[in-house]
Amino acid sequence: MRNINTLVVHCTATPEGRDVDVATIRKWHTRDNGWKDIGYHYVVYRDGSVHPGRPVDQVGAHVAGHNSGSIGVVYVGGCDKSMKPKDTRTDAQKIALRKLLRELVVKYKITTLVGHRDFDKGKACPSFDAKSEYADLLKGGSK
Repeated sequence: MRNINTLVVHCTATPEGRDVDVATIRKWHTRDNGWKDIGYHYVVYRDGSVHPGRPVDQVGAHVAGHNSGSIGVVYVGGCDKSMKPKDTRTDAQKIALRKLLRELVVKYKITTLVGHRDFDKGKACPSFDAKSEYADLLKGGSK
């Protein structure tokens, strides 16, 4: 198993209210980007269900220069109807993300939990401040 110490939260950069599934994201990443698989390890749908993407034992393709020691988690949404960044997480997604991230922090002894934008200042992804919102999880919080 690879050494994992970081969780990176992303959004699919799709408009609010639009459902996108793992197969669609996988197609974007393989066909459009030329990657070998979907870049994210987990995808959180609008209904709060969590779906596996790339296997965790494989290095992801979700944040340039920071993939080897990280797990990428993406929620469906992140843009308003005009494709401007917006936190579009449903209540179900908020609950599911927190639960998944808490489980991953414990399982992999995660020391860093951030949003994509914390590594790439030119990006709004995931359209909210994941680093501050989930900081308590690194301290054993369960809020």
